[in-house]
Amino acid sequence: MYQALIEKKKGELEKAMEHFKNELGQLRTGRASAALVDNLPVDYYGSKAPLKQMASVSIPEPRLIVISPWNKDDLVSIEKALRESQLNLNPNNDGQVIRINIPALNEERRKELAKVLNQKAEEAKVSIRRQREEVWEEIQNLAKAGKIGEDDKFSGKDKLQEVIDGYNKQIEEIRNKKEQEIMTV
Repeated sequence: MYQALIEKKKGELEKAMEHFKNELGQLRTGRASAALVDNLPVDYYGSKAPLKQMASVSIPEPRLIVISPWNKDDLVSIEKALRESQLNLNPNNDGQVIRINIPALNEERRKELAKVLNQKAEEAKVSIRRQREEVWEEIQNLAKAGKIGEDDKFSGKDKLQEVIDGYNKQIEEIRNKKEQEIMTV
């Protein structure tokens, strides 16, 4: 019975992991990455649309992002969105494409990014802990209602903790890899 509850929550746990990965994709390292600008909201005919829906993003060199809009009229709005974003990027518009040079990070900026990375990892862990608490509460309610026994209740708790530990381990592995990426000169 408790297995079904745990399986049901795995979808939400996966969503938390995906959100964490997307958040990390937007963290700027010393290298160019399409994920840095893919989901940047751009004013598109009166509403906001992600950049990836109105342009192709390519990485021809390790420190260069090239954005080719499908409609050349959108160049100005894409450039404006890039300048107003918190990415601190300087786009160069040549009338055909937008080029963004990614400057090398200094040591102070690397340390700031490492702190932001750790904060995002902690947010992901909190989200996963919240999911764990919800499932544990449901398992306890099943035990109170007499639908499962005490042994099943504690077996469910142990199984739930195994699943949560697996997700926390994944978060740590991803965090360590990204931190190494940030700190590498």
